[in-house]
Amino acid sequence: MAKHSEQVLTGLLGLGEQSSRKSHYPELLQQLQQLERERNRYKWLFEHANYGVFQARANSGFRAANPALLNLLGYDSAEQLMAGGPDIAEQIFCGGRNEIEQINHQLMNDGSVQGYETRFRSRDGREHDVVINLFLNTDEPGLIEGFVANISERKKAQRRMLQLNLELEQRVTERTAELHDSNQHLQQQIRQREQVEQALREARDAAEAANRSKDKYLAAASHDLLQPLNAARLLISTLQERELPAAEQHLVQRAHLALEGAEDLLNDLLDIARLDQLAVTPAYATCSVAELYENLLSEFEPIAQQSGLRLGAFSSRLLIRSDCHLLMRILRNFVSNACRYTPRGRIFLGVRKRGTHVRLEVWDTGIGLSKEQLGAVFQEFRQFSQVQSGVRKGVGLGLAIVERIADILEARIQVRSEPGRGSCFSIEVPLVCRLEQQPPPLLPNAVSQSVNVLQGRRILVVDNEPDILLSMSALLEQWQCQVCVASGFGEALRALKDAPPEIILADLHLDDGNNGLEVVAQLRHYFADDIPAVLITADHSDELAALRKQLDIPVLNKPVRPSKLRAILSQRLGSPLSLPE
Repeated sequence: MAKHSEQVLTGLLGLGEQSSRKSHYPELLQQLQQLERERNRYKWLFEHANYGVFQARANSGFRAANPALLNLLGYDSAEQLMAGGPDIAEQIFCGGRNEIEQINHQLMNDGSVQGYETRFRSRDGREHDVVINLFLNTDEPGLIEGFVANISERKKAQRRMLQLNLELEQRVTERTAELHDSNQHLQQQIRQREQVEQALREARDAAEAANRSKDKYLAAASHDLLQPLNAARLLISTLQERELPAAEQHLVQRAHLALEGAEDLLNDLLDIARLDQLAVTPAYATCSVAELYENLLSEFEPIAQQSGLRLGAFSSRLLIRSDCHLLMRILRNFVSNACRYTPRGRIFLGVRKRGTHVRLEVWDTGIGLSKEQLGAVFQEFRQFSQVQSGVRKGVGLGLAIVERIADILEARIQVRSEPGRGSCFSIEVPLVCRLEQQPPPLLPNAVSQSVNVLQGRRILVVDNEPDILLSMSALLEQWQCQVCVASGFGEALRALKDAPPEIILADLHLDDGNNGLEVVAQLRHYFADDIPAVLITADHSDELAALRKQLDIPVLNKPVRPSKLRAILSQRLGSPLSLPE
């Protein structure tokens, strides 16, 4: 093998025979062509590379440069670049001689400089960011081969990114400062709001305390306020039942109407106070619609007849669930308003079944209400029109009380009205069932006033007010009753002289913390007899309700209506009269 190689080399150098040289021409030609192809390939890569390629000597400048480098540096040909001589490097490197010496020092020590970032200045003075890799040619000492990549766009992007980061940091800093200021302002607002809320709570608590104090004062004062009205009512009723000249009878009637107005106003104010205090707790029970309407007809038929109105009701066998007393208050107000604002025509109590509820309606043919008036119909002290002549004007609190009671009962109230044609007030309550047959009327027919069932009956009146004792005695004696009066248990025993009364009329609040219920219980124990009794009071609270129910004592609220007093006395004594609500 070695001998063959030697022969080939001898042939190439022309040392062999003529025939031997000729035999090696094809192989030589093939190798030359291969070398040419390699040279052309490297030449193509050199000329078409995207990065700059060059050869240079430190002391004689550039020896070769590809088009990419020429284009970067702004030269038309490699000759122009090489013509710059050894000083051309100082023109290209923005760092000048110092940078070139630093690069040469590293190159001589390490044999290469790789990834070195610097700035080149082109022929027209523009500067470019570049990264260069330099190598010392090991075959030719002093020859430097280099590769240059233009990274201006990357650097520009980096600088832009850096600028954006700086701007972002600045905005974040500014925004953080703004948020801090906003947070400080918000905290200040929160503190101010807390202070305002605290002040409002204190003001609310003070107002509620003042309101409770007012309501308590009003409730506590109601007894003293109603006492003189009760005495006046009894005295005027006594005068009304006497035969007086027409002029005096007219004055008594006017005084009676004025007194009723004062009583209604006071009672309404007391009711508003109790309802606003939430001192009313409904006692739900099963109510008969027929009994409710029978009561209303019995109470308002004389008033309707006096005004020339026809009063009627739908015959219903439905049973409903509600607080019968509170529901009656609502219906009574509806009928009272209908009588007051209906100059002619009729008033009708209707019933409509609506699924699981019943709507109780009061229709009238009165003056009606406009749309504007309907919006304020349940406000306090609202009166929209003149009442008909001969009927006492209300105080404007009735429907406000109706709305509060309906809220307590969780019942829905409605008003429909048309000016000049009439109105319909209604309330919806839960349905219980339907009776199999019509129930008997709640109240028996009234006994004629010409038959005095109270004549000669022995009645004890217990009250701590002398005016009440005087006026009650005058009224009962006019009914031909035997009357004994007392302010407590001891006086009652002295007045009765060991003979028990047939019935006791006792005021709830007496002197020295005593009450009428205790006096009744003491008298029953003393005489060993379950003496009938009636409690008279201006106190609407249920504080003594349990004791009252235990003693089976009905209640008359002050001011006492004489007709109701006469009816309940007759009923308790065994001769019942119609008992208006």
